[in-house]
Amino acid sequence: MKIWVDSDSCPKQVRTIIFRAANKRHIHSFFVANRALPIRETEYIHPIVTCIEEQAADNYIIMHASSADLVVTRDIPLAKCLLEKGMTVINDRGTEFSLNDINTRLSLRNFFYELSAAGLKPESTQVFSKRNLQDFAACFDTVLTKKQKALSTQ
Repeated sequence: MKIWVDSDSCPKQVRTIIFRAANKRHIHSFFVANRALPIRETEYIHPIVTCIEEQAADNYIIMHASSADLVVTRDIPLAKCLLEKGMTVINDRGTEFSLNDINTRLSLRNFFYELSAAGLKPESTQVFSKRNLQDFAACFDTVLTKKQKALSTQ
């Protein structure tokens, strides 16, 4: 099992939680972005810088992740693609995506994108909060533990 992180928009605090878990549990973790991030490579931490083309980091994750892996992203279209390939996907706010709800999430995302494109962007006051970090840490630990147990019984 590996952990893949869509790092282009991943908060630093979330990356720190993943660093700790990767080192503690000895899980190779790949932080994929289309620009260099302040991530130091270690035995279990692997920063990957793709080309700057749009969707390059997403495409890298799609090509290299497997169903045994865990992916962290807030990118709804990427999450949908990964779920359809049988992968486990969570976001940086502590939500595990599922095939049952991903189409609804994608529709909402597209609706807000269209509003924004029409100049009707709703006000956004959402800031990454302590609560978001706690929710992520709890979800991440739960999903990681569940995946490790499932893989150890195979």
